[in-house]
Amino acid sequence: MSKLIIAAGTGFLGQVLVNHFKNKFEEIVILTRGKSKTIDGIKYINWDAKTFSGWENELEDATVLINLAGKSVDCRYTKENKREILLSRIESTKVLNKAVLNCVNPPRHWLNSSTATIYRFSLDKEMDEATGEIGNDFSINVALSWEKAFFNTETPNTLKTALRTSIVLGKKGGALIPLKTLAKIGFGGKQGKGNQFISWIHEDDFANAINFILQKEMIGIVNVVSPKPIRNTDFMKKLQRSVGFPFGIPLNTFLLKIGAFFIRTQPELVLKSRNVIPKKLLENGFEFKFDNVEDAFKDLLK
Repeated sequence: MSKLIIAAGTGFLGQVLVNHFKNKFEEIVILTRGKSKTIDGIKYINWDAKTFSGWENELEDATVLINLAGKSVDCRYTKENKREILLSRIESTKVLNKAVLNCVNPPRHWLNSSTATIYRFSLDKEMDEATGEIGNDFSINVALSWEKAFFNTETPNTLKTALRTSIVLGKKGGALIPLKTLAKIGFGGKQGKGNQFISWIHEDDFANAINFILQKEMIGIVNVVSPKPIRNTDFMKKLQRSVGFPFGIPLNTFLLKIGAFFIRTQPELVLKSRNVIPKKLLENGFEFKFDNVEDAFKDLLK
């Protein structure tokens, strides 16, 4: 493969993909709000994720475009933050659609971020791409608008895939870092009722899944999660054992809401039950290196 473009590729997931693909592509270009520069053979090009400014020329002759742009949802859902969460996803996706259509030789395959949060709160039904049930709240409606902005513009010469990803567990970023810290100081007990499901994926499996989707030319919706969602209580118990702490004080819903207020985030990020499975990946023959969370912790916390 010749050229990979990663829009908003300087964050945790972007760097996971850069490390995975750096020897698989002749050229990697990162679209960033930072300054244009080249480091270790990787080209960083400034963009504002809204308008053309020259970055769009980089899409010409690209093999793969991966868009990770969007304001982090790890914030308080104020009116201003809600607006930015939505617009940062919609505007970046729309301007990339325009850029792709303007190319003489557009990217062969475009993978756009989405989220497993698009499915309803579920303590019972496992949500796959075919039978998963879409809910109705702010986060879900953002996801629906995001995917609509992606798919509603037809790109005849570019394959399109929406990545419904959940929590990615990594050594240097993502949700595992703060959860590990909580567990190490004794607050690694269940959160809320503890019966809510967590859909997760190891960073290596995330990168391998992206590579697999490209190789198989999978299009449409793909759930990028591990095959075994786990209840919050069990997740936290296994995390306690992995960090070597003998107990974990539980945080009930009331305390979580107070804590979330003070650290400027939303309790929904912990309390929603995401019971999502990767049916398409499994049906196409993808093999997970880490299909249970104990093995994932063992690898990531060593």
